[in-house]
Amino acid sequence: MKERKKVNKESYDDLSIANFLFEVGILSKTPRSGFHFLGTGNQSVAEHTSRVLYIGYTLASIQKDVDILKVLKMCLLHDLPETRISDLNYVHQKYVTREEEKVVEDLSKSLPFGKDIKETLSEYEMRESKESLIAKDADNLEWIISLKEQIDIGNERAKDWITPAGKRLNTEAAKVIFKQIMRTDSNDWWFGDKDDDWWVNRKQKKLWNK
Repeated sequence: MKERKKVNKESYDDLSIANFLFEVGILSKTPRSGFHFLGTGNQSVAEHTSRVLYIGYTLASIQKDVDILKVLKMCLLHDLPETRISDLNYVHQKYVTREEEKVVEDLSKSLPFGKDIKETLSEYEMRESKESLIAKDADNLEWIISLKEQIDIGNERAKDWITPAGKRLNTEAAKVIFKQIMRTDSNDWWFGDKDDDWWVNRKQKKLWNK
């Protein structure tokens, strides 16, 4: 029988870390519930978090005097409580009490780096620091981009949803990017010049002479 590798228990608890890493995996299986009511599209919380990270990095990079690492930590952790309370959209939240603080408290007690998670999420929820405002804008911009993608394939309902989402933005950089998102077809990055001959023959080399 293979002997279990011994670890320094004074340094960290390997069992709590293993459980935490299994737990965050559920975010890839947790659907963003807003899409159910939107009628088209789908997204997991993990997929949402992934793009929030890129948006947060972008916003933090173009602004001055910002702790980029702190922004990225907030973006990474902002929906962590949803491993235990799932994703509740705006209608759900009218009737259901979200005990996010209890989730964070329980997690922080079980992990050696729990204090850092708790402090990061507390600052994020307070919305007082520049980093927390940027992270929240990244969260909202990700939703806006997801709605714009649905608008571009014909979802008329998404047009109504995107207006209040735009009003939630805090920073000037996010507001400017929001306006550009609304002017940009979500397919542009992929298609580019639709008249380019590349889309016909991919500029393939002739393999023989005619």
